[in-house]
Amino acid sequence: MLQIVGTAAGSAAMLHAMSVMGHAQGSTYSGPIKLDGAPEGTKVLVLGAGLAGLTAALELRAAGYEVEVLEFREKAGGRCWTLHSGDSYTELGGETQNVDFAEGNYLNPGPWRIPHYHHAILDYCRRLGVQLEPFIQKNYNTYLHRQDAFGGKPVRFKEIATDHRGHTSELLAKAVDQGKLDDMVTADDREALLESLKTVGVLNEKYEYVESLDTAYYRGYSKTPGGGLDAAPEPTAPIDLSTILDSRLWTWLATHESLNHQLTMFQPVGGMDQIARGFEREVGDLITYNAKVLSLQQDEDGVTVTWEDTGGGGQQTSTADYCVCTIPFSILGQIDHNLSGELSSVIDSMFYNGSVKWGLEFNRRFWEEDEHIYGGVSYTDLPITQISYPSTGYLSGGPAVLLGGYTWRGPNSFEFNAMTPQERLEVALEYGSRIHPQYRDEFKTGVSVSWHKVPWVLGCSGIWQDKDRDYEAAAKIDRRVVCAGEHISYLPAWQEGAILSSLDAITRLHDKIKNG
Repeated sequence: MLQIVGTAAGSAAMLHAMSVMGHAQGSTYSGPIKLDGAPEGTKVLVLGAGLAGLTAALELRAAGYEVEVLEFREKAGGRCWTLHSGDSYTELGGETQNVDFAEGNYLNPGPWRIPHYHHAILDYCRRLGVQLEPFIQKNYNTYLHRQDAFGGKPVRFKEIATDHRGHTSELLAKAVDQGKLDDMVTADDREALLESLKTVGVLNEKYEYVESLDTAYYRGYSKTPGGGLDAAPEPTAPIDLSTILDSRLWTWLATHESLNHQLTMFQPVGGMDQIARGFEREVGDLITYNAKVLSLQQDEDGVTVTWEDTGGGGQQTSTADYCVCTIPFSILGQIDHNLSGELSSVIDSMFYNGSVKWGLEFNRRFWEEDEHIYGGVSYTDLPITQISYPSTGYLSGGPAVLLGGYTWRGPNSFEFNAMTPQERLEVALEYGSRIHPQYRDEFKTGVSVSWHKVPWVLGCSGIWQDKDRDYEAAAKIDRRVVCAGEHISYLPAWQEGAILSSLDAITRLHDKIKNG
């Protein structure tokens, strides 16, 4: 049944049906947690002030615990991070990039969008007063591009989407009309299915997808409707099915239909780090910054953490009754600790996904002025994989920053990781100019972040070797220490996963403390 729904109405309808039937779930967050009865004088040490650590600090203090947070960086947020004009960033290996964007422009090197069904982070934004605005994920006027399709020229998303849907609807409708699917479709459903395919696929009375003003209404006109004399619109000719299939541009059509990318999506006004700043307003007094953890030790009496003040304060020691450790396993594995052998094995076996992002600032918003693209994402088989256009500042001229590339795992990330920042910029400009010829003439400045070179995490997100075997060992309380973060969730690389992992960890820790 789900296959028929997906074929007839698209993957979005199928996912909705799956959710209703319990096969696809959104966030498990059901509202603020309520911890009470914290034993007086009990102290919890939180390692790391990313979103998992900040959530733990906020909720544990509210429950009555004494809380101390140690953070390696000079600011909170972890991967919830934004590079603004005037910032500088030094990657592993010593290369420093100074961000000289125009005032107000920025790049989110890590998280850059929030799905509407990530209820926990949306609730914290509400509670912390973080203003959100729409993030434009899907834009029918953006491009799909492959080097070996259409002579290497980009094609509008709406053309491929409409023509692919129209041709496949025609094939299915004709098969149904000719009785070839009678063993799959009941007589009662046959006419309704045909009518739905005719509507969704923009088919004529003969169930054909052809050039017409009806199809042009979806895929675009060769001459758009106007006013006055000679204002009648003219249609465009659909791309034939064989050409579309050979182009493989259809591979990106379902990207926006996954639960994590369905509209509506959001972004904080002014950059993703506004969420971290919201937390800092509440628990900033608990955080010691520039604190590099050197050792994590526990015994029957408590937890002892040795750390270095990288600001010049020398070696320090913090003690507590319990610890919430949100340090990524890529870093925790390099720290001296006496965690159990089972947990240590999981820590040492986890490797981290590589990802690279570029923020490219241009003198004018040529994607709007020349190509009428307002937000959204263009996809390409070039190593940069995609270009995302800013969802704010429309019609403002410039300068403006677009996401000039975003790689996710695979050889492309490793290739860019081996480059210097300047080399990465040059490659992004070269590839991007194949989609937007204006790149070279309009380029102003840029910055890139390769996550395997980010010193405080050494990767973008955790990847399990054997999640079925190791997940429980990573999540359960190890005597007086419990770990949390996006890596201990089923929403890896999403801020929602970090927050949900933290809430689960501190709830179980609180129960253990209360009940002995």
